[in-house]
Amino acid sequence: MRKFLIVLSLWLGLTAGGFAAETWTLTDGTSVSGEIVKSDDNGVMVHNTADAYNNISWAQFSQDSLKHLADNPKFKPYVEPFIEPTASERPAKPAIRAPTVTRPLQPPDKLRPSILGGLVQSSLGLFILLVIYAANLYAAFEIAVVRSRPIGVVMGVAAVLPIIGPILFLSQPVEAPAAAEEAAPAEGAPGGTPAPAPGAAPAAGQPGIEIVAASWQGSKEEKKPQPQIFSRGKFTLNRRFIETKFAGFIGEPKDDAKNYSMEIRTLKNVVPVEIIKQVAASELIVETPNGQVTVPYSDIQEIKLIPKPA
Repeated sequence: MRKFLIVLSLWLGLTAGGFAAETWTLTDGTSVSGEIVKSDDNGVMVHNTADAYNNISWAQFSQDSLKHLADNPKFKPYVEPFIEPTASERPAKPAIRAPTVTRPLQPPDKLRPSILGGLVQSSLGLFILLVIYAANLYAAFEIAVVRSRPIGVVMGVAAVLPIIGPILFLSQPVEAPAAAEEAAPAEGAPGGTPAPAPGAAPAAGQPGIEIVAASWQGSKEEKKPQPQIFSRGKFTLNRRFIETKFAGFIGEPKDDAKNYSMEIRTLKNVVPVEIIKQVAASELIVETPNGQVTVPYSDIQEIKLIPKPA
């Protein structure tokens, strides 16, 4: 009986030792043999045959070793996440089906409207067209004043032909004053002697713009000079006109300035002028009884020369 117990103990010892010592292959091609004494989420601690302890993570075990360890219920929860499924075990990928989209059909003119159509279809576009139309009428008014054209005619054409109408009138040259004005006789002049037209140069032999009776008229009395009016629309009141027509009023008074006084009527008031101090590109600087005044050419509506009392 004693011999049987000894043999049984040796057999159990050999069996237990053979069961506890196992060999596992690693991903780097090496292997480790021993007994697992500790396991957790990170890996295992192996007591190897050389009586040493090695810490091995689950990711270091080969797939075969992981599958072998999964047979043990103790290690299965740790090992399963690291086991790669085979091609037959992987679920088939679902087919990608694109949904069919039905787009509403629209007329071609709504898909690609013209520029004018796009402006008309929106409130902002209508406002822009209204502003352009108003600017077109204002431009027609200014062109009529500068080009000495009838304001009603120019603005009417601009209303019917926006933009094109003002361009047509702007491209036309400025008309000279009518020749009939030059032949108007002086009021109260004996013998119907014609007075010099506004803006016309004095005849040869006449000093300035004085009108002297001819010897054959039987009178040596000097005729009274008449007021001269130069209004916008009949004359282009700009820098060139001022420098050529009223040269006597620029700087020291001379020629006409000795016999006439000047008044400039603007949109706001009437400016009495003693002398013209400076003729700039877009404005006049004049000397008045109350001091210097700057008058833009665009504000001038009329320039009037009034004879000084003898």
